Amino acid sequence: MGTILVWREQLQKVYAKYSVYIIRVLQFVLGLFVFGLINSNIGFMKAASTTICTLGLSVVCAFLPLIIMVFAATALVLLQLYTLSVGVAVIAALLFLLMYIFYFRFSAGKSWLVLLVAVAFTLKLPLVVPVAVGLLAGPIYLVPTVFGVFSYYMLHIVKTSSSSFKTGSAGKIIEVMTAFTKQVLTNKEMLLMMAVVILCVLLVYGVRTRSADHSWKIASVSGTVLAVVMCIVGNVVMNMHIAYVSLILSAVAAIAVGLLLEVMFLSVDYNRTEYLEFEDDEYHYYVKAVPKLAVTAPEKSVKQITGQPEGNSEKNTEILKKHDDVAAAGNRNYSKNEHAEDILLTRSLNKELGIDDSNNK
Repeated sequence: MGTILVWREQLQKVYAKYSVYIIRVLQFVLGLFVFGLINSNIGFMKAASTTICTLGLSVVCAFLPLIIMVFAATALVLLQLYTLSVGVAVIAALLFLLMYIFYFRFSAGKSWLVLLVAVAFTLKLPLVVPVAVGLLAGPIYLVPTVFGVFSYYMLHIVKTSSSSFKTGSAGKIIEVMTAFTKQVLTNKEMLLMMAVVILCVLLVYGVRTRSADHSWKIASVSGTVLAVVMCIVGNVVMNMHIAYVSLILSAVAAIAVGLLLEVMFLSVDYNRTEYLEFEDDEYHYYVKAVPKLAVTAPEKSVKQITGQPEGNSEKNTEILKKHDDVAAAGNRNYSKNEHAEDILLTRSLNKELGIDDSNNK
């Protein structure tokens, strides 16, 4: 656990330092998934389904707001559907228009969630996003989440029934439009998954906001179990064909993501929980305080083999100065002693030679 917390602190520092570049890279990766999945599933127009087109759109959208990526994905979908059938493209354009009206009214600024939900459903991980939304956000994020589910199933219907939507004459366009609208609005699996996503988000959010210990873990597990049970019951009652293996794998991934999000965004120590009680003039307060887990990332220290050691530069400077002063004083004393010996030697020679300064005077 300590190692994970150290990694979290290091990731936070790296993100704080390079957040601009990291966001651009993440947008580019999201664009690759979105445009790549669109072209690989409904790539009816060959010119727009090339790798160069996918890369180009991803690079351009990486440096623009995410709402531009939503518009670009919508335009690409309509272009592909227009190649298949004019009637299908018209109905899809009207449905997208209704979605955008509600989107701008209730969930402006959350466009990334529409794309992320569609990508998660395409990757057979439908339960990961509602658990994450319930833990990190709230009910207001249900609007873009449901729109993402609707967009995925609309394209899935086009992919599985593309041969029946091809129009050869003008009279058949009305029939295609009617058939496509009916299949989209009455798709049982889509309606079931919308209900699963809504209830899962509400349950996870409701449990997560409680003051119980380990509320995030309980919320992740309970929301995932509810979603799995609803899918199994709906699969049996509505006679659908939901794959249980992919459903179980999605449930395991959802719980794992929930635990990871708890480590990244919560990380509290329930063993040191404190209960406080105080009051003011109007209220009496009962407070539960749970301390956060915080680990400081170890810093590497480099020891110098030569030169002054780190951390004691001032002290070492004083020691070296004293050493120089002592050496200088020793040199002065040595010169004085040497001069005194020279004087004594001169006097002894003068006496031996009979030269006396007093006589000369």
